[in-house]
Amino acid sequence: MKFPTRVGVFGLLGSGNLGNDGSLEAVLGYLRAEHPEAVVDALCGGPEVVTARYGIPATRLHWNRGEYRTASRAGAIAAKGLGKLVDAVRTAAWVRRHDVVIVPGMGVLEATLPLRPWGFPYALFLLCASGRLLRTRVALVGVGAAPIGDRPTRALVRWSARLAAYRSYRDTLSRDAMRAMGVDTARDEVYPDLAFALPTPSAAGSSGTVCVGVMDFHGGNDDRARAEEIHRRYLAGTTAFVRALAEDGRPVRLLTGDACDAPVVEAIIDAVGSPLVTAAEAASLADLMKETADADTVVATRYHNLVCALKSGTPTLAVSYAAKSDALMDRMGLGAYCHPAREVDADRLLDQFRSLEKHAAELRRTLTERNEAATRQLARQFATLTSALFPPTAPQETR
Repeated sequence: MKFPTRVGVFGLLGSGNLGNDGSLEAVLGYLRAEHPEAVVDALCGGPEVVTARYGIPATRLHWNRGEYRTASRAGAIAAKGLGKLVDAVRTAAWVRRHDVVIVPGMGVLEATLPLRPWGFPYALFLLCASGRLLRTRVALVGVGAAPIGDRPTRALVRWSARLAAYRSYRDTLSRDAMRAMGVDTARDEVYPDLAFALPTPSAAGSSGTVCVGVMDFHGGNDDRARAEEIHRRYLAGTTAFVRALAEDGRPVRLLTGDACDAPVVEAIIDAVGSPLVTAAEAASLADLMKETADADTVVATRYHNLVCALKSGTPTLAVSYAAKSDALMDRMGLGAYCHPAREVDADRLLDQFRSLEKHAAELRRTLTERNEAATRQLARQFATLTSALFPPTAPQETR
């Protein structure tokens, strides 16, 4: 008797980051189209949200609900320590119930934003180690990676990648980073970000609106000592840019990509004080994509704000906080339109923006061509994934 394949999805899903959830949505779409018999559930950061939004059972990633809060009291520190032991058992028990576990996209092999080794890197290591020990195939699908300076984090990421049964990356820089960390990437492939597999929304027509995607940006993992200085400079430069657009009579829609970005939106709206500046209320990556499709142009910081804008075919300028943003823009033919997030200069950003608008028609044609190529490449990604994870003669074990 053939049993249905048991598939788990894993990550910081349902936790407020719309990019992560968009990657999950793309993988669920693939599973429902190509493997409708699969039984799917999740081990994730926001199980209630994932179950309500996507209709699959979900389990909380960490036993300790305060895992990502700073612990200062003895009780909180002890709870974190105990949680590491409990999570090792919980993760192994969850993995054992599955034939396949998919980590859908996300920057799970990078530390371009502040990250502690015993948080998500440890959780990912537990997953991949459990998969290897229990003979459950773990696939890192279309993930992001980057060089990591912190040695414990780098070691956990390296071993996670080595223990996975399948790896693919969302850009060449990610694969190169893992190779530099000592991972054999000879059989690993590069494909576009999984969010490019999501449906493309229709545009409402020209409105003159500029979407500005903002971020609660404090630098990366190696910038902790000057995080507040970086944040002040980013906020000041972005605010000045938005003010200049409003003074020129341009409607501005402020976008976020994570729940933590909301204070930045509020600060800009309060500082500019113009009715032309409004905030979009996006609950999903599809909502963000619709906002960018309806805009004439987009200027954005968060990686998946850029993905949404480029996928919708809207001329886009990246306020880039990591090499992955530059690589994405270059892949989509807009490599000339990048601006450093650590040194936002409103005047120079305005000059780049005016150039973007001047060449908008040409850039829209380029994006149409690059999006068609991305669709073809992701079709190959999913076909390869089926071959790697769902072999037709694979035995079904009772666990």
